[in-house]
Amino acid sequence: MPAASSRMKDTTLLGLLPLLLAASAPQHVAAQSATQQQSTQTVLSSIILNGAIFLVEIVVFFILRPKFRKVYQPKSYLGPEDERVPPQSPSLFGWITPFIKMDKSDILHRQGLDAYMYLEYLELMIITFGPIFFLTWAVLMPLYATGVTRGSTGFNQFTFGNVGSNTTAQLRYIGTLLVQWVCTLWLLYNIQVKVSKFVKLRQEFIVSEKHATTAQAKTLLVTGVPNNLLTEDKLKALYSHLPGGVAHVWINRNLKDLPGMCDERLKWCNKLEGAEASIIKTAFTKIKKGKVEGVDASSYLDGAIPLDLAEKYIAKKERPTHKVGSKIPCMGTEVDTIEWCREEIAKLNHDIEAKRHEVATDFEKYPADNSAFLLFNQQIAAHMAQKAQTHHLPYRMVDRYIEAHPNNVVWSTLNMNPYEKKIRTLVFWLITLALVFFWTVPVGFVAIISNIQGLAEKVHWLSWLDHIGPVTGIIQGILPTVLLAVLNMLLPIFLRLFTQLSGVPTRTGIELSLMDRFFLFQIIQNFLFLTIVSGSIRSVSDFLDSLRKNPSAFPGLIATAVPKGSTFFLSYIALQGLAGAGSGFVQLVPLVVYYIKKFLLGSTPRKLWHIDNDMGSVSWGTLFPVTSLITVIAIGYMVIAPIVVGFALVTFILYYALYRYNFTYVYDQKPETETSGLFFPKAINQIFAGLYLELVMLAALFFLVNAPDSNGGTKQTAIPEGAFTVVLIVLVAGFHYFLNNSYGPLYNSLPLTLVLSTNANAPQSGATAAKLEESLYALTGSDVEKNVSHDSPVKEVVPSHINGALDAHGSKAIDTLNEGIMSAFDHPAVKEDQRTLWFPNDRLGMGLAAVKAAQKHQLSTTNVDTKYDEKNRLEVSASIPPGESLD
Repeated sequence: MPAASSRMKDTTLLGLLPLLLAASAPQHVAAQSATQQQSTQTVLSSIILNGAIFLVEIVVFFILRPKFRKVYQPKSYLGPEDERVPPQSPSLFGWITPFIKMDKSDILHRQGLDAYMYLEYLELMIITFGPIFFLTWAVLMPLYATGVTRGSTGFNQFTFGNVGSNTTAQLRYIGTLLVQWVCTLWLLYNIQVKVSKFVKLRQEFIVSEKHATTAQAKTLLVTGVPNNLLTEDKLKALYSHLPGGVAHVWINRNLKDLPGMCDERLKWCNKLEGAEASIIKTAFTKIKKGKVEGVDASSYLDGAIPLDLAEKYIAKKERPTHKVGSKIPCMGTEVDTIEWCREEIAKLNHDIEAKRHEVATDFEKYPADNSAFLLFNQQIAAHMAQKAQTHHLPYRMVDRYIEAHPNNVVWSTLNMNPYEKKIRTLVFWLITLALVFFWTVPVGFVAIISNIQGLAEKVHWLSWLDHIGPVTGIIQGILPTVLLAVLNMLLPIFLRLFTQLSGVPTRTGIELSLMDRFFLFQIIQNFLFLTIVSGSIRSVSDFLDSLRKNPSAFPGLIATAVPKGSTFFLSYIALQGLAGAGSGFVQLVPLVVYYIKKFLLGSTPRKLWHIDNDMGSVSWGTLFPVTSLITVIAIGYMVIAPIVVGFALVTFILYYALYRYNFTYVYDQKPETETSGLFFPKAINQIFAGLYLELVMLAALFFLVNAPDSNGGTKQTAIPEGAFTVVLIVLVAGFHYFLNNSYGPLYNSLPLTLVLSTNANAPQSGATAAKLEESLYALTGSDVEKNVSHDSPVKEVVPSHINGALDAHGSKAIDTLNEGIMSAFDHPAVKEDQRTLWFPNDRLGMGLAAVKAAQKHQLSTTNVDTKYDEKNRLEVSASIPPGESLD
């Protein structure tokens, strides 16, 4: 064992050396404040600056809120009427009381269970850390502060390492142990309460009649289907033993270049809309400058607008052009954009229809792919099909996705070979791990900046930093946390791409996988690595010298690092909790971007409609890990540096207020992205990851505590405390196992006992094809504005007007539906028509002339619900852009 232990130490050192060297400067690098006073100054600078930023942002929010509804309360007037919230009072403070009194369950109705459970997660943190804050500050901070032998001052006197070095003083660690046990048991209790509530809410949602009777609730996506089963009859027969059987099957096809042709057509439709709008704007500009004389469209007899009306106002050289025939920008043949796009779209319309005819008739050239959507007659059958072992061979039909929605499907990765998918998953997880460790270089640079004072002591040309005290504090406290936030914004772009390339066929599945990957990065880089680098290394050169002389000192150096690493995290939490929450309220970036888009990019009716009507949403795959990092930091320093708990508690309170406001008034979470709360149990497991880390660090600290003995050497004095911490680790692991073992199967299941207690899955003799048609219409995005209600305690994954139920003869009922409804799960490339071109309607008649010219090429075109006001500003009044749906 000693030899093995020695080899492990050497391996650890060798693995860490490249990381430390990568994070070091060419000559000397420092990573610890020169004095304890400077670390306190760093934190105070961060608190003061971020507090000032927060106050300014909140004041700006209060002032701007009533003036910019689109940014601060779009849910009060946008979207389906039944999903809107009451408008806020225009007074400065009159909106606060109604907001506080609003029932949190309203968010459940309007935003779904994912949003509601995120607020529950924040509430869990507040309920947990509130008492822990009072306990640790009342017991541990005085206990640590009384230590005088270490000479710590400032915030560092309230850390684990400040307890005295003599045996008597170190008896105070018994208090640390007792507080750790109390805090851990309190955390476990609250986790169990919230998990129990989540399971209950999710089950209520799944079996609620409004959801259970929807087509989405009964639809299953199956991938990896072998060729011998890729027919509708065989798949129906395979699942015929399940209650009610299969109502309908959609088998996906290899469409080859058809999706690319449809994308190309949409690209040119957008370009044509922009070009037509631009010449109208140019004409208005020339009329305003007196270069041409405008003629009102009403002067033309019988509305006979000439198709070449634009030539009256726009010279040929002024018309928009672009280059074609080359993939290299600015190369190729220059063409008139309007004329070319009309002809190209018409040509693509013809080619696409011809290609679709081939797809419908030639099953050899366009064979079936290895995935299918199955619509069951009963909800319980869909859930049983998901859980059942379908095929007797490996990797056949093993990936099954319940609650399938067409808008949630990633069509490009839907039909990946099962073996290819496994290999891709392995490869991109390895790339993810490599990226996590590669990110050490920029994160290490951030850590070095957080200890710039120590760097100044080692690098002579930075000595001037010693003479600008407050500025140095700002550099150490603010700049590193800002840089870290920027790095954290860049990484999810890569991780999301890795997940998609791994073959995950649903957008919600990508977000769930991204949550795992991003949290792995957060806990390794933003917690463990920063804890070590920010807290333990006075200078990398000195650190390496110490290790070379005495490798066995490494654990002691790391143990010393953990408490002192709290300085950086205090600054980080201050940034996230104060400036971060304040920016979430004031939303200056969305405000500026909105008006930039409106005045610079809102050139076409379609673009202007989306600028004015689209609402924001959150990405759960990144929001939860960022929040979980704060949780891990708070738990990690819960007893080691209890001052962190107070900072974290304030952050969670501000986050709760921020996201409750935004989910009420600002965000619009799309139903097809709803997982019914599946991000929440992942977040709970991430809490346990932080708790394990904290307990292991604490146990190590206890075992490394030593005091002088009578023989002039040292002896370990906190072995019992370390042993009891190990016992606590075992208890936590046991609790974690039983929590997942007891509640885990309920996260994704529909228990039979719940089916018996509801009529949602019972055959209904009164069900008709019309009811099913209404349900399937919802999946295709039709008629989504009418009949929305919110009687259910939770929001449906699809709009609540979907209430079609299949009877025992559901498959026969489907046969009576028209072909358009039965294409609900067909690839968009085989069913979507050319999107209707939407041109402006102007007083000169140029928009109407553009409509007629495009219709001459057999293009679907309109100029309804648009106009220019007296100042020649474009306005739109459509409830939805032509050719689009609200989903």
